[in-house]
Amino acid sequence: MHTGQLQNRTAISAVSETVQQMVLSANAFLASLDSDQSRKAVFSLAADERSAWDYRPVPRRGLPFSEMDSSQQRRALTLLASGLSRRGNIAALGIMSLEKILAGLEGTFTSHVRNPELYFVTIFGEPSADAAWGWRIEGHHLSLNFLVAGSTVACTPNFFGANPAVVPVGSGPLAGFRTLFAEEDAARQLLAALDQRQLDHALIDEIAPADIISGRAPRVRPDDPVGLAASALSMDQRQYLLKLINVYLGRMAPGLADRQMDDIDRQGVGLIHIAWAGSRQPGRPHYYRLQGPNFLVEYDNTQNNANHIHSVWRDYRRDWGDDILRQHYAKAHPAGSS
Repeated sequence: MHTGQLQNRTAISAVSETVQQMVLSANAFLASLDSDQSRKAVFSLAADERSAWDYRPVPRRGLPFSEMDSSQQRRALTLLASGLSRRGNIAALGIMSLEKILAGLEGTFTSHVRNPELYFVTIFGEPSADAAWGWRIEGHHLSLNFLVAGSTVACTPNFFGANPAVVPVGSGPLAGFRTLFAEEDAARQLLAALDQRQLDHALIDEIAPADIISGRAPRVRPDDPVGLAASALSMDQRQYLLKLINVYLGRMAPGLADRQMDDIDRQGVGLIHIAWAGSRQPGRPHYYRLQGPNFLVEYDNTQNNANHIHSVWRDYRRDWGDDILRQHYAKAHPAGSS
């Protein structure tokens, strides 16, 4: 068997295991709910709510952790872990815990409620290894969206944010703790590896935008790529680019990450464009994006004196599982069937 075939079989096996864990975790969570909780947590797969995502501290639909007992919370956290790698799960839990620190920093100087239990679980459809269904866990600075159809999983939009990105001195035992540090450090390593000519192409603006440009749009469409094409990178420089890509893919469960990387390889790494805006000095407002034929990564750190990160992975074709849902229904109900 060729190495590529072996890797593909390994990836398929990993995705199948992920699907199994998602189904078991989702059904265990649902089985623990009473009727009132179920009404909040469960929506139809066709509901518009499935693509109504938001990373701000705003009211949401779904069942919040604050309305679960400890056993239900543990089951919800098991579902969370089923869609993420170990590193991704640690980051997600860290983001949720930052709400308590943020509440202490802001005191009464905010109208927002900062509560680590204001993260909401939503199930779309009926979890099954055969049927199409979806789930979401979302709250301030975290939005994880999954569509499962048979043995295929879509896992975008995938949003991680952090405020404070670095816990300030004087904020207790976690002072100095960094959340999402790899998203910044790997990008700076890539930038440092570029020569001046390459930098001239990669640096698109001296001022960073105030937020990720794609924002909270339900769907994004590819625009004309800007910045430096990866085809202009040396082999060594490409390793820095791949390291940065893997920071984002490394949030996802291993099989899901492998399939995303396979898609990038098929399209060609050289087609990815790298763009940076704002300061190159650490601690100052900055932004970057990676744009490939089928995906978009955006990272922004400008708010709160550049101590407030927004980062997202979007897929032009697979956000919300649009493509796999069409394939699933086409296979289940082929043209001409009754």
